[in-house]
Amino acid sequence: MNIFLWILQALLAVHTGIGAVWKFSNSEQNIPSLSAIPHAVWMGLIGVELLCAVGLILPAINKQFAILVPVAALGIAAEMLLFSGMHLRSGVEQNGPMFYWLVVAAICGFLAYARTSLSPL
Repeated sequence: MNIFLWILQALLAVHTGIGAVWKFSNSEQNIPSLSAIPHAVWMGLIGVELLCAVGLILPAINKQFAILVPVAALGIAAEMLLFSGMHLRSGVEQNGPMFYWLVVAAICGFLAYARTSLSPL
């Protein structure tokens, strides 16, 4: 289980890092349901995502930072749930992005639960 969770953490860290780079090169206006996000907040999410990505892999270097894994996973999940809520409020009929965000949030929730209860570091 521990190896599976490390692989999941690494993949989620890469996913989140790529998402941060994508946010830097694309505007919030590219996704109609997220157009209500102010540009400064959109750019601020880059820093949050990069910190979460580091929080997911930092315990590999030093076990003292093990608490960062569930915190980072819950931070990413909160962002994905925020995006899903904004999508529902926007009234956009295409729900593909929302399902994607909900799957990522579910994976993050599982990772946070697993690292606190099933296989803590």
